[in-house]
Amino acid sequence: MVISRRFSTRRYRDRAHAGRVLAERLSDLRERDDTIVLALPRGGVDVAAPIAEDLRAPLDVYLVHKIGVPWEPEVAAGAIGADDAVVMNDDVLRATGLTPARLAEAVDAARTELRRRDAAYRDRRPQPVVAGRTVVLVDDGVATGATMNVAVRALRSRGAGRIVVAVPAGPVGTADMFPEADSVVCPYTPEDFIGVGGAYDDFAQLTDARVRSVLDQFTDR
Repeated sequence: MVISRRFSTRRYRDRAHAGRVLAERLSDLRERDDTIVLALPRGGVDVAAPIAEDLRAPLDVYLVHKIGVPWEPEVAAGAIGADDAVVMNDDVLRATGLTPARLAEAVDAARTELRRRDAAYRDRRPQPVVAGRTVVLVDDGVATGATMNVAVRALRSRGAGRIVVAVPAGPVGTADMFPEADSVVCPYTPEDFIGVGGAYDDFAQLTDARVRSVLDQFTDR
């Protein structure tokens, strides 16, 4: 059963501020040995770092990549995870008329980018152990939910004991997007939601170097 915790809040100054707001809502997980924080890169990493600090939990990334429509890359036809789990957006497939051949090309491109990011961020270290653990899955916001759903499904298949989706912002009804999660925490769901970036004063894109720097801080502990 999905338990949604929705709170009203103002816009966020930046991703670090959003992470601190989320950490307050996740205080029941503080200092529990079974908790791990996984961020969806790149934007989720700067949100997840303050959460991991506050909960005193390890931080890693879970690699998921959007499968973009070839002629409109920002439109998500679906998403693919590090475990090769795939979730497709049927509405987008119908609306765009994406052929099986073009879809296969898009999936291959997303898979290639996942491998690149695994090398860039994690040096291809083994995936973190999630079996029986509480996983706090973090991104800087959600729009369609396709990418997050891939992550939830893949982590569930790997035996995660409890999955908490923690995102700073999303549209009304965000909690209903993730039926396979155990709980969803989303403090900011305005009626006039027009995109994740609109929830932030500073929504500068993160670089690969920034992601690696944050992860290295936690790896060295």
